Amino acid sequence: MRVSRLWSWFWVLLGVLYFFAPLYATLLFSLRAQRDTLGFTAYMNVLNDPRFVSTFLFSLQMAVWTIVVGVVLVAPTVYWVHLRLPNARPFVEMVTMMPFVVPAVVLVFGLIRTYAPFFTYTFVGRAVLVAGYVVLSLPYMYRAVDTGLRAIDVRSLTEAAQSLGAGWPTILLRVILPNLRVALLSGAFLTLAIVIGEYTMASLLAQPAFGPYMALLGQNRAYEPAALAIMSFALTWSAMGLIQYFGRGRQQTVELAGTH
Repeated sequence: MRVSRLWSWFWVLLGVLYFFAPLYATLLFSLRAQRDTLGFTAYMNVLNDPRFVSTFLFSLQMAVWTIVVGVVLVAPTVYWVHLRLPNARPFVEMVTMMPFVVPAVVLVFGLIRTYAPFFTYTFVGRAVLVAGYVVLSLPYMYRAVDTGLRAIDVRSLTEAAQSLGAGWPTILLRVILPNLRVALLSGAFLTLAIVIGEYTMASLLAQPAFGPYMALLGQNRAYEPAALAIMSFALTWSAMGLIQYFGRGRQQTVELAGTH
């Protein structure tokens, strides 16, 4: 028993070292922009670069639109499949797996060939980019929403809301979606991470996005890419903390929201 416990701790510590040792080395390297001095020069150079702010804000804007479109597309569809079309679930799951089968470069070349005549209009170009991001994030958003719906009694909630006179828009907006808050947040943050770091679509569609900026910075600088990597880790951990904060206590309680 003692040997088994020691082996358990050994593998835990090995996993921690495997994850944190490269992160610590990257952090230490990012602080050595000035010779023989540890400082935040690389971080200040990144934050003072106008392209950092403009590209990050552009990708953030595209991420917000992608999240909105993804939720509007996925949540009602998965809800209806759970409620009325359970036999269609394997087909829907197969469709949502297509972004894993079709490479992003194939998708973006198809978009360019189809919509290239309209790219002179900024709105059309950004709409096509958002549509491509929605496709890339579809597997993650679908599985997050599907897991959330599996955790609640969709049929009972729907029937209870209908017995109180609620229509379908009210049921979806005030009963189902509030109970999917954790699932939607998980899908939203996964989508955010995908859009912020995506390179193929953003570079080929000639948009001033954050992914191409990070790649360009890595080609021309030494310490700034390491600082940018640490900042990306910090943003990711902050997102995970927000999921835990907003979802605290939601896993064990199911509310019939909006019906009283």
